[in-house]
Amino acid sequence: MIDSRVPGLPPEFLERLQAIVAADDLPGVLDSFAAPAATTFRVNSLKALEARVLAELADVGIEAQRLPVSIPAFRVPGAQRRRFTETEAVTHGRAYLQNPSSMFPPLVLEPGPGHEVLDLAAAPGGKTLHLAALMGNQGRIGAVEAVKSRFFKLRENLKRGGASISRAYLRDGTRVWRKTPERFDRVLLDAPCSSEARFRADDPQSAGYWGPRKIREMRRKQERLLYSAIQCLKPGGVLVYCTCSFAPEENEQVVDRLLARFPEQLQIEAISLDIPNRRNGLTSWHGKSYGAELAKAVRILPDDVMSGFFICRLRKTASTLKVREYGSATPADIGIVRAHDDVAPIKPSLRKGAR
Repeated sequence: MIDSRVPGLPPEFLERLQAIVAADDLPGVLDSFAAPAATTFRVNSLKALEARVLAELADVGIEAQRLPVSIPAFRVPGAQRRRFTETEAVTHGRAYLQNPSSMFPPLVLEPGPGHEVLDLAAAPGGKTLHLAALMGNQGRIGAVEAVKSRFFKLRENLKRGGASISRAYLRDGTRVWRKTPERFDRVLLDAPCSSEARFRADDPQSAGYWGPRKIREMRRKQERLLYSAIQCLKPGGVLVYCTCSFAPEENEQVVDRLLARFPEQLQIEAISLDIPNRRNGLTSWHGKSYGAELAKAVRILPDDVMSGFFICRLRKTASTLKVREYGSATPADIGIVRAHDDVAPIKPSLRKGAR
């Protein structure tokens, strides 16, 4: 029985996991729940060059090891975690503590200098900082967060990290599209989820809130956020949707429902990730079939360094604003909005709360 391998996790979750993860992959995934969390980071190129940060860490006895993945990620020995987090490199924003899996979505989004980008559920800000670095601090990023305490953390991290092109907004992400319809070149939605990939076998409370009801609750929230995200995206633009959940209901099903709403306006694009622990998205779950294109999505399986992650890249091929379809907006709501031109400012009502 797999629950004897990770006794601190809910049996129902482990049973579901058996149906989600291939049999050959399951032992490694289960072991990841009991493995010590890796201390990994990304050098923040907005503040310093990589060589400088590595030398700075070496001067205080911290030998960062480059990870063998297709991103500039580094690992610090677990015994040095506290010393690392207290270094000036971290406290001054030159190094950002982050799991490698969380570094992939901004890379998949491919923002460029001069782009206007929306990070729709941005706290605590690691991905927003990464976006700004990829853009060379040229362009504009709107970072939206609905939870007040997380918003202040987001704002603090963006300031410390030197993301001068970003502005933080305390707003309900599901409503943002009404203020900025079809405004952005790129949209990132790292959606709130059941956080299944963050469960710890030695901490039963990490899964204490989990259950089918929680999955349904998060799925409904994700669908509303993804609807808003796609309405904020310009035709021709790219959206990346991701979560740290294994649940197909929060991943492939959410995307599949969006594609059903806008079958002629959206398409999934292939993702190039050169890592051994990537798998294709699911095309069916519990007797329900999803579109074959969902196989282009990526599931990152957890190991001793990376957390589990789901990533899907979507291209918007035509306007979605006046499409008559079911969704969180009524036909009347959709009919009254108008797309802004490329240089239209974010309206003052969205600016409220920004720094």
